[in-house]
Amino acid sequence: MSSDAVGIKSSNFSALQREWLLGAAFATTALFLLFGKRWLGDLSNPLWFALMLVWLFAVIMGSAFAVVHHAESLAVRLGEPLGTLVLTLSVIGIEVMMISAVMLTGEGKPALARDTMFGIVMIVLNGMVGLSLLLGGLRHREQEYNLQGANAFLTLIVPLTVLGLVLPNFTKASAGPTLSTFQSIFLAIMSIGIYSLFLIIQNWRHREYFMRPAPSVAAGQPWPGGAAGGAAHGEAGSLAYHGGLLVLYLLPLVVLAEKIALPIDHGIEVLHAPLALGGFLVAALILSPESLSATRAALANDLQRSINILLGSVLASIGLTIPAVLTIGLITGKTVILGLDPADSLLLVLTLAVCALTFTSNRTNVLLGAVHLLLFLAYMMLIFEH
Repeated sequence: MSSDAVGIKSSNFSALQREWLLGAAFATTALFLLFGKRWLGDLSNPLWFALMLVWLFAVIMGSAFAVVHHAESLAVRLGEPLGTLVLTLSVIGIEVMMISAVMLTGEGKPALARDTMFGIVMIVLNGMVGLSLLLGGLRHREQEYNLQGANAFLTLIVPLTVLGLVLPNFTKASAGPTLSTFQSIFLAIMSIGIYSLFLIIQNWRHREYFMRPAPSVAAGQPWPGGAAGGAAHGEAGSLAYHGGLLVLYLLPLVVLAEKIALPIDHGIEVLHAPLALGGFLVAALILSPESLSATRAALANDLQRSINILLGSVLASIGLTIPAVLTIGLITGKTVILGLDPADSLLLVLTLAVCALTFTSNRTNVLLGAVHLLLFLAYMMLIFEH
């Protein structure tokens, strides 16, 4: 065997050794499939409850970070905006799987999808956007991005969010903040259709809307998809390698998402915490790896990538989660509550209005970030004191 072949084999073995977390994730999944019902059946012992929660949380969090790591590796090779799309869809795939698993196998939680989607919108559009703009502004004073791309995102986010989370409060075809069968089918088809059209715009017809403006590139700040981005990432695996591992890391999350819902619900019940806290915790768990990527991009003066990640995740969450949960509700006959209460509806509309004002100029500063963080604190306050 030649020295080159030995070197390649050794390199591949070393790369697989770094993926030890994948084995831990599958081992945890197997154990909870075999013994999960007994282990999670009685969580009254505080130490046992803490062990189950920390174990599941650590494995899910580690798997989510691994998914984002391999998605970022794919992004380096695919370039923008396709690379960021892979990252966004990977994270939103985790969200859809977690919500679907709980809806299909857990007890009735008609408001879980609503609380999780609202949590994602608030965390991303206020918390993560605010933090990225604030930190980026503190380091670089002002940052530039492509205004046409941000406006394209918001053009879809605003109507889909209002139709999905506010309109059900005002419809009369079904009882409560829900949609009738016809309305559910219409909203699901429309959401998928408009999101599919957006993907065509983003990746083919108007790709330039979602790429860093030409003056920044000319100023010597290359878009992270070429040699500079690849070197910074430090990965040399193929598309098949990173794509395969990304899918493998996603698989255990289907089972573990349903399992972690039990200790979370138990903790909320014991602490007499608000039910909306469950949706917030699920959203925070899903978004933590992506928030790191967006913040890192903003600090590196790559605000365009940060905005693509953040606004893209909100759009994908609304555009894909709503059809998924409505379809599951129609097939299983389970009630799906989508409409927010008046206080949350007002905060949502205020957030969308502030986003429209934030993205009217192609330059940002610390003031804009501070305003979004203020709205995020208001959201946190309303969770505990409605």
